[in-house]
Amino acid sequence: MAPRVVLVGPMGSGKSAVGALLAADLGVVLRDTDADVEASAGRPVAAVFAAEGEAGFRARERAAVAAALHEHDGVLSLGGGAVLDPETRADLAALGAPVVLLTASWEHVSSRLGDTSTRPVLAGDAEQRWRAALSAREHLYAEVAAHVVATDGRSAREVADAVLPLLRP
Repeated sequence: MAPRVVLVGPMGSGKSAVGALLAADLGVVLRDTDADVEASAGRPVAAVFAAEGEAGFRARERAAVAAALHEHDGVLSLGGGAVLDPETRADLAALGAPVVLLTASWEHVSSRLGDTSTRPVLAGDAEQRWRAALSAREHLYAEVAAHVVATDGRSAREVADAVLPLLRP
């Protein structure tokens, strides 16, 4: 079993919104690994970061991604930093399911993110932290992605419609 599609990309790129539309279009379920981490920890991501630090969160994230890649056959949305883990990248390369990178600029992401206090990676200067995270991860997203879809200036529906043809054999 493998997901029909895996969505990767920076925070605010639309993975959850686009994933929900793709899941509905394909008649499958959306699974979000951040939600899996929250469920396993029994608390929000921000609380996991506060209690366990980033290393603790990343360990939980790695376990959530590994489980989802082997148990889920719908649409899978990975947290923005999931690609930092080399084992996750290797799992994605061996997967055989399309991995789609959703790209976005800060100018478009900033309006989508809303209250960044629930996003520990953006604590402090959200724009500077988002840009730094993207810079550190950009090459990793490119390494795992079979397809790239830009989200700037597009609705979630328009992005989902751009992704759907990429999923056809």
